[in-house]
Amino acid sequence: MAFYESVKLEKGMYGTPGKSFTEVLESLDPTENYAGTGLEGLDAYQRQLKRFDIRVSGTDSDRIEKFFQTADSSALFPEYVNRAVRQGMELANLLPNLVATTTNIGSMDYRTITSNPGRDDKALKPVAEGAQIPQTVVRTQDHLVKLQKRGRMLVASYEALRFQKLDLFTVTLRQIGAYIARAQLADAVEVLLRGDDGQSPAGAVQTAGSKPDYADMVNLWGSLAPYSLNTMLASTATVKDILSISEFKDANAGLNFQGTGKLAAPLGANLLHVPDLADNQIIGLDKTCALEMVQAGGVRTDYDKLIDRQLERAAITAIAGFAKIFDSAVKVLSYPF
Repeated sequence: MAFYESVKLEKGMYGTPGKSFTEVLESLDPTENYAGTGLEGLDAYQRQLKRFDIRVSGTDSDRIEKFFQTADSSALFPEYVNRAVRQGMELANLLPNLVATTTNIGSMDYRTITSNPGRDDKALKPVAEGAQIPQTVVRTQDHLVKLQKRGRMLVASYEALRFQKLDLFTVTLRQIGAYIARAQLADAVEVLLRGDDGQSPAGAVQTAGSKPDYADMVNLWGSLAPYSLNTMLASTATVKDILSISEFKDANAGLNFQGTGKLAAPLGANLLHVPDLADNQIIGLDKTCALEMVQAGGVRTDYDKLIDRQLERAAITAIAGFAKIFDSAVKVLSYPF
């Protein structure tokens, strides 16, 4: 018997501070021990799926009831839910295109740091011999980062779960992950616009006309200096306005959009489609230094049964918040309707 087949599984493994279920499994059954074997390429959790012969994807995927054939195998179910939800978040997630850094914390209270050097500080002028070197002051913010809990309670009858194929159930879980990702994106955009204290609006750049033109886009690019305009956020209608600017009408860009779904890159910036953004504004930012994401753990799944009603419930949640790093690394181009 291989060692992974003798590992004792229990739901208490989900409560280990600072570790996920898979990380706990890895500490008991390290993946490096399987180098050069037929199990190479599988992590500790995937080896447990193999142990109980549970197939979670493909046309031959098992029914959900396969997880509950033993007490040990049932402990694998919440991690399956976690992984499926995370897949959905990754597929729909635009945050990696906005976030400069991600901070994981173990509580609900977190203060970020800030530094707002002036133009002279950024210039790094020559320092004469014996003269004092200019200082960049980094301090702790005087307010906490606001964390939001996002999630869904998944409720299904025993019959619906028992006979459902895992491959189809994964699709449902991925959609829940996509909902969470979109909600977190809305939180990030709100912080970009108004600051993590709600009182630090992004710098404004006004257009001359009713729609942005090439000169307005260049003004947005220039207003971010010395930062770089490498990311732009816009609603559906605003994306149309941007791509209608004659200087951005590139036949190759159109072919690329039709073939891959990727939008053109005006002035070299990554143009991201955010449907919930107001139609009369474009957010421009330097993604390398504008936004910090704060997470209180990853995706969490709490699972239980209501025996009297024969219902299965899974609470899927994620706690995250956002903070501006450098306020002047974000600008908003606004124009009248």
